[in-house]
Amino acid sequence: MRKITTVRLIIGAALLLTAGYNTAFFRQVLRVYPPAGANLLYLASLAVGLTCFFTLLLALCSSRYVLKPLLVLVFLVSSLAAYFLNSYQIVIDDNMIRNISQTNIREAAELLSPLLLGYFLGLGVVPAIIVSRLRLADRDDPWRRKLWRTARLLLACLAILAALLLGSGRFYASFFREHKPLRSYINPTYMVYSLIKYGRQRLEREPAAVKPIGLDARLREPASKKLVVLVVGEAARADRLALNGYRRPTTPRLRADRVISFAHMYASGTSTATAVPCMFSPYNRPQCSYRRCRRTENLLDVLRHAGVAILWRDNNSSSKGVAARVPYEDFRRPTVNPVCNPECRDEGMLAGLDDFVARHRDDSILIVLHQMGNHGPAYYRRYPPAFAKFKPVCRSSQLEQCSRAEIDNAYDNAILYTDYFLDRVITFLRRHEHRFATAMVYLSDHGESLGENGIYLHGMPYFMAPEAQIHIAALMWFGPGFKIDREALRRKASRQRFSQDNLFATMLGLFAVDTKVYRQSQDIINGSQPPARPAVPPAPGCPGG
Repeated sequence: MRKITTVRLIIGAALLLTAGYNTAFFRQVLRVYPPAGANLLYLASLAVGLTCFFTLLLALCSSRYVLKPLLVLVFLVSSLAAYFLNSYQIVIDDNMIRNISQTNIREAAELLSPLLLGYFLGLGVVPAIIVSRLRLADRDDPWRRKLWRTARLLLACLAILAALLLGSGRFYASFFREHKPLRSYINPTYMVYSLIKYGRQRLEREPAAVKPIGLDARLREPASKKLVVLVVGEAARADRLALNGYRRPTTPRLRADRVISFAHMYASGTSTATAVPCMFSPYNRPQCSYRRCRRTENLLDVLRHAGVAILWRDNNSSSKGVAARVPYEDFRRPTVNPVCNPECRDEGMLAGLDDFVARHRDDSILIVLHQMGNHGPAYYRRYPPAFAKFKPVCRSSQLEQCSRAEIDNAYDNAILYTDYFLDRVITFLRRHEHRFATAMVYLSDHGESLGENGIYLHGMPYFMAPEAQIHIAALMWFGPGFKIDREALRRKASRQRFSQDNLFATMLGLFAVDTKVYRQSQDIINGSQPPARPAVPPAPGCPGG
């Protein structure tokens, strides 16, 4: 087998990482700095600088026992990252890694494709085999010689980087200060940084007990008991609801039901693993961290303290820890869900709910239904054949190989099925209006990119997420038992901006719960609406993180 020096192996690997695994990064750079005039020199400078950066990192790991195994691992993992960066423009940050770690096998299987296999073989397996079979010509050199060789390589890289920074200072000042999102596309360093960040969060010592909140919660004596169904949607965009002005009739049943659509509702995160814990937490988005949510009770706990009977049914990946202390039922299996053809449908979660209500006829009740909804990329699987109204549809998980019209058709058919499912929820609630004040609240966890600017799916870091991933569908419906000025609320819903931050107070308001952690100013129905984006300090009584 051919021999190669350590220095040449490091430089060769750095060049390959720059040229073969960072096409998505350079594509994003070209959008900001078009290839013309002085920009051509700046782009060449950036390529050289990135190669030197990779060389520096690899040189620090140039031990004979570390370098080759490290390169094998880097090539294998980076090949997968390159596929998702190029195909979907998915940035792999710590939230995305958390989302991946909580994805079940069925969801992961939808992302498998021949192109993914091609990336893994061509950019992963082949370079890994080549590296593993190479012999280092200088592996037996004295350690002093190896140290001096590594030092010279490090000094050379630092000198080149310094020269680039001095020669193109204005460009790099702009690049680092004004275009921070670009760095998120560098493969594999941003992914490695995110893995380390996620690992630190996982290794944090778990609290001995979750910090309780709302122990003082009490139900005010209402005229009737409450029965509320809270539907947590999946990847539903606000602009794909006909109720919000979309050109296609995607919500005919909900329009007939006279639901109230909140046209300006925004998510607290761009992935299920982030958004769902945040929407149930007592914190606003800027204060809602993974650590805080994990260590503090949530909306369901406060309602439980108040005496509300609670049931969580899940047809998605899980409750992300939200339902850890309330009854939980998994409806992703045909043995439990009676509507599977072959995918288990959201409407199956309605089976047997009348029995649950009958067992709690003297209590106020909250039922949470976590939808599969518009989970991508296989939108065509999210609805039964009867709902394939818009054709032709994209029948592939490789969305970049489908036309925008085909993707839109499949996605809109899934919205049409959600329209049907929510109408079924309302029908269920109407059967119990004689005993309960009934209501339905629907709130999607996040939005979805459908190819705008070449971006697909969701999960972008919040600070750089496109509107499509955070502007979400949200609805409310009230039975006659709720004494609410519906037209006033409808006007507010069409004009004001809200966010998932409002869910905590609004649900406590719906159930008429008295507690110190209730903030009337964030109650959509009973309070005035503050701006959704700026940080709002926790109210007195809200726990710290």
